[in-house]
Amino acid sequence: MTYSKKITFCTEPQFREELLQQGQLLKFNKGDVIVRDGQYVKFLPIVIKGAIRVFQQKEDREILLYYVRAEETCTMSLAAAYFNNQSTSHGVVTEPTEVLIFPASLIPEWQLKYPSWNRYVMTMFRKRYDELINSFEGIAFEHIDARVLTYLQNKSQKENNKSIDLSHRQLADELGTTRVVVSRILKEYERKNIIKLFRGRIQLL
Repeated sequence: MTYSKKITFCTEPQFREELLQQGQLLKFNKGDVIVRDGQYVKFLPIVIKGAIRVFQQKEDREILLYYVRAEETCTMSLAAAYFNNQSTSHGVVTEPTEVLIFPASLIPEWQLKYPSWNRYVMTMFRKRYDELINSFEGIAFEHIDARVLTYLQNKSQKENNKSIDLSHRQLADELGTTRVVVSRILKEYERKNIIKLFRGRIQLL
């Protein structure tokens, strides 16, 4: 299988063979929901290509937890699957994405059989822990005005483009605030000639 070359964390040949035998490669489009809040997780996804946005939602507010990208898995789904609990988050595809899924029942079995799987799981938990701590510090200690500008600058640098396709609502969801607050901040930055606003697009000047 061509995607097997993109799975580098399983170093044991037997583990790689078993992962490819048990796994099923699925393709998703932007906007597809992979996991819903309250769902019992019976499978675990590993992203081969693309990205999944993992977030929690309360009424009309969202809080971004993290993105799952190539060769990563969702630790919220991992925890829910391992302990047979309901998911506490949503997972939505943000771009055309290929995902290798396998039965959740294999997770504890692999924990006992394959050291590379143990390392992979621990690495994922540590990565998500660091991301959540950074998000918490930003929410707790950094003013929302600064968080908005920092987010736009980081996204612009990552995409190597000063023109960012992003609505006010999407930006609010990323930062865990409201569209009204984001719109007020963006208009103030536009007044200061830091950004230029377009419909569904923000340009850094």
